[in-house]
Amino acid sequence: SPNRFGSKTRIMILPKNYLKRLELEQLFDLAKFVVNENFKHHTSSIYPENYENDISSIFQEEMLYFKNAGIFVSKDEDNSIIGSIRVLRWNYKDILPIQKIFGINPLLLNGYDINKSIWHIGRFAIKKGVKDINLFKRLMVCAIAPICQDKNAVAYAECDSKLLRVMLALGIKATPVDKPINYLGSETIPVSMRYKDLIGFYNKNKSLVPVDFLTSTMNSELPKRVVSPVHQYNYSLV
Repeated sequence: SPNRFGSKTRIMILPKNYLKRLELEQLFDLAKFVVNENFKHHTSSIYPENYENDISSIFQEEMLYFKNAGIFVSKDEDNSIIGSIRVLRWNYKDILPIQKIFGINPLLLNGYDINKSIWHIGRFAIKKGVKDINLFKRLMVCAIAPICQDKNAVAYAECDSKLLRVMLALGIKATPVDKPINYLGSETIPVSMRYKDLIGFYNKNKSLVPVDFLTSTMNSELPKRVVSPVHQYNYSLV
């Protein structure tokens, strides 16, 4: 329709379920989405009194991780998040969720081999009511793309037991490394995934993600410190 200057106003129609890298200023939206969807899925939207503390905690963690991470979301035509995932290359200094929640030392699990690149995959969530297995696959492909460029890579994640069953069914060979605990309303299991456990799923499903988006995910858009080889770090955490 014509605007007050007589020319027509263009209305941008967003595609459905489009992939996007999340920017720094959108991290609070990510934290809120992840926490809300976890409680919607696992506790029928019954929130604990301090659930806002969970949002704040995740927001602060992701602010700390952001420079070494890639955060991917799927959005709908209203620009609302319907799915999310984050991949982080560990700098051997920041405290990973697997350390904070389970007290697990990733270096100990790897025999203190600093030649292996260590990654963490987290903040996976899909909006309740969305029934699209390809959405899960697209998000996972984005997260594991840089990991699948390094045969020495290992990734850690904290998976809901239901999600773990889906991952195994789809060919992602995730190995539990400790007993489950209750976290954000669900039974959560720490798992490890190596290059050989992910490459089959990646090769089978990478066609679901546009080539140009995937290429930028693996190279130019991730910070240089994320895609460059690990050399040596001083490790001082327990």
